[in-house]
Amino acid sequence: MTAKQQALDPQAIALVRVATAIALGDDARLRDRLRAARGAAVPDLWIEELLLQSLLNVGYPLTLVAFATWREVAGPGRETGEPLDHPEWAQWAKRGAEVCATVYGRTYHKLLLNLRGLHPALEPLVVVDAYGKILGRPGFDPKLRELCTLSAIAMLNAPRQLHAHLRGALNVGWTREDVDAVLAVVEADLDAAGALKVWELWADVRGRNL
Repeated sequence: MTAKQQALDPQAIALVRVATAIALGDDARLRDRLRAARGAAVPDLWIEELLLQSLLNVGYPLTLVAFATWREVAGPGRETGEPLDHPEWAQWAKRGAEVCATVYGRTYHKLLLNLRGLHPALEPLVVVDAYGKILGRPGFDPKLRELCTLSAIAMLNAPRQLHAHLRGALNVGWTREDVDAVLAVVEADLDAAGALKVWELWADVRGRNL
């Protein structure tokens, strides 16, 4: 383990490694990392919340496969966290706006304008469905949620989104040194060119006055 990685606790590192394995769609790697996460005493609830939020980051196909792998490791599923079958649209809208505003900071209103410009349905889908229904759920530290989000997106060819969530990690309270440590873990799952792109993007964000 490098000095950079030591800035994070073992549970955070384990969650980051699970997030990248989900995004890569690597069953064997994911199975090993889920077992390692349990060995690091990561609560099952945190892992299940990470799996749920993966729907937003990598889509249904990879997330459903990841849930199947998790069931092999953890056994039968059960209701955990907050149910999604209650008509709480107003609550989700309020909570989503709060969480999204925290992550995006001073660029939050620009985000809303951009979403409306792309398609009118995108704003409520992002704010209410993504941030209100899923990312605002209790039971999983919002800071760890954001760390896992940027780790998964680092596996994808989505530089604008990664840029936003590198900023988001700082906005929710991680330090620049913490993000250095996350990327030191993440780059092990990238080829040299991919890792270089991530570090270059981070250098741009790291040097800004957020």
